[in-house]
Amino acid sequence: MRQVLIGGTRVTGLCIGGNPFSGFSHQGAQRSREMVEYFTPERIKETLRAAEQAGINTFFGRTDDHIFGILRAYWKEGGTLQWFAQVSPEPGKPDSWRTWLKAALDLGASGAYIHGGVVDFWVANGLFDFFFEALIMMREAGVAAGFAGHQPEAHAWIRDHLDVDFQMCSHYNPTDRSDHAEHISEGEVWEEEDRKKMLRVIATIEKPVVHYKVFAAGNKPILPAFEVLGKRMRKRDVCCVGVFPKDDSQMLSKDVALFEQYVDGHPE
Repeated sequence: MRQVLIGGTRVTGLCIGGNPFSGFSHQGAQRSREMVEYFTPERIKETLRAAEQAGINTFFGRTDDHIFGILRAYWKEGGTLQWFAQVSPEPGKPDSWRTWLKAALDLGASGAYIHGGVVDFWVANGLFDFFFEALIMMREAGVAAGFAGHQPEAHAWIRDHLDVDFQMCSHYNPTDRSDHAEHISEGEVWEEEDRKKMLRVIATIEKPVVHYKVFAAGNKPILPAFEVLGKRMRKRDVCCVGVFPKDDSQMLSKDVALFEQYVDGHPE
């Protein structure tokens, strides 16, 4: 599998995401509970090791005590995946993103980015100073620095105002985060027009883009999504996907094979 240089870090074209590990299914409360019950710490580590064996070298995962503990154990046991930390404040503590960013940097993150819902909220409410503050913290730590986001307008602002190493662009915008940054599990929508808007913005971004929610969090067919990735991903881009081995124990290796077929095997 190809690798892309993001900042000073080499990242595989396909990476594994951590939303399923924490029960963020985007498929309803029952599905989220199913993921939480399935993904014991040992099963999460097994999935990370399976990603290594499949040729993946990077994990995009949350900053919270649960994931921190699993990463410590995984690395102590010889795990080799590097970690790009998804920095998000605790519910009801909007300023705690600083604490979690510092903790992730101290733990050994290779890259860091502010959570997409937080970025959407910051842009919608004109909280632009936070972007510069977060970027300074990441730069001083020497990690790959970026921001996620579901809103094309947010990524256009980042493109025009910040010198980042990557932008993490959601193909879909399931909920409006203008009023609050926290995850919203009800009333999510997966509109083709949102994907078209984001893909148009991605085409204007010079820095590497991390494509995510490319399958609409499992709410859209897989093969058409890979066909889109094959046409729209640039050589400098990577893709992050979550997996749920309870549904298919070979899901991860199948995703890698499809990525190599549709993306790596597609002439740019």
